[in-house]
Amino acid sequence: MTMHACSAYEVSSLPGPISLSLSVPGSKSITNRALLLSALANGTSTLSGTLFSEDSRYFLSCLQELGFPVEICEDKKQVTVTGFGGRIPKKEASINVGSAGTAARFLTAMLGLSDGVYHLDASAQMRRRPMKPLLDSLISLGVHVDYEGVEGFFPFTITGSSHTNHTIEVDIGCSSQFLSALLMSAPIKPEGLSITLTGMTHALSYVHITTEMMEQFGCKVSSPKEGVYQIPAGSCYQPQHYQIEPDLSAACYFYAMAPLLGGNVCVNHVHFHSMQGDIQFIRLLEKLGCTCTDAAEGITVSCAKPRSYSGMEVDLSGFSDQTMTLAALAPFASSPVTIKNIAHIRLQESDRIHAIITELTRMGIHCRELPDGIYIEPGIPSAASIETYEDHRMAMSFALIGLVVPGVKILNPSCCKKTFEAYFEILDQITGRIKSN
Repeated sequence: MTMHACSAYEVSSLPGPISLSLSVPGSKSITNRALLLSALANGTSTLSGTLFSEDSRYFLSCLQELGFPVEICEDKKQVTVTGFGGRIPKKEASINVGSAGTAARFLTAMLGLSDGVYHLDASAQMRRRPMKPLLDSLISLGVHVDYEGVEGFFPFTITGSSHTNHTIEVDIGCSSQFLSALLMSAPIKPEGLSITLTGMTHALSYVHITTEMMEQFGCKVSSPKEGVYQIPAGSCYQPQHYQIEPDLSAACYFYAMAPLLGGNVCVNHVHFHSMQGDIQFIRLLEKLGCTCTDAAEGITVSCAKPRSYSGMEVDLSGFSDQTMTLAALAPFASSPVTIKNIAHIRLQESDRIHAIITELTRMGIHCRELPDGIYIEPGIPSAASIETYEDHRMAMSFALIGLVVPGVKILNPSCCKKTFEAYFEILDQITGRIKSN
């Protein structure tokens, strides 16, 4: 059954316990960073374990529109990209980044620091997401931005700058992607770049991925003091044969099945040394009574007593993509769950705080919005049709509740194509396999 053709997906409930071993696609965060770094390197890079999803396909299409030689082999999960040492092959081009936030931010910075003229547009969803802090930083370097609609949002035309200023400020209060974008594209400027953070910042786990990958591609970032990042003059990237980690954000939906249903879940090739911040969610599962072990095949999460965990107050700023996963587990806790320091997720694919509150309330769960988070009380969720707000994480996380509560339907399941095209097919395999035993 192809979920992308369905307007709604009814989740099959499971009695548990479960015993799962599975693989997930490559990391979206790492895939799209590797694509940008490969395009900026001097030579041909080969990326293995590449994620093929709506977001990464938009990124690949944009690189091709800009004139970069790209070879794609989806069967082997492999891409090769030839870069020209920071030079964009086409000096004029039009690209559309779709709903891909990473492509939107990363490519905007790359094109702004180049010396061409580029028109950038996006989906209706991405047109609602903020770009102004990044664009203001580029403008301070002498980049010219012509807005076609609302200032600070897509669509716009960028005329690159040869300005010699090498000091910049950026406000990452609503997205750390603005900093990652500037860091990765900084080697385009031969004189180097110093970036100072302004405004309120949330956890920088994704920036850690950025700086680690930059170093893997041959460019070291220094931070002489807190809130300051420096890329030395003359920095450049070297082409790589690069293996992309499995997507921990995707893995966590399956790991969450252990405390929900009991049993054990192993996701292949996921290890505690991962550079992805969502590894912290697995440690959080230990606080929900799970045992987590890292072996050669991957991390296994085990739970002897399903839905026997207490509530908690937790700061998810460092792995906020798991807010909805924890929210799906929260009703089954024995006491309230408070999730803090996630105000920035209001500005992501959807207003995720509002979406969570609305859909849990639809299921009869008492919860409320906090200035920077969510408060959720224990309860027995009712069957409901879940709105997904064109947000892949809403679809994947709320499907978990349906494994326990019969009659949960996920509307517009095809929104998962953004990062995990086969999610509901895999869920079908899991529920079908369990029921056939």
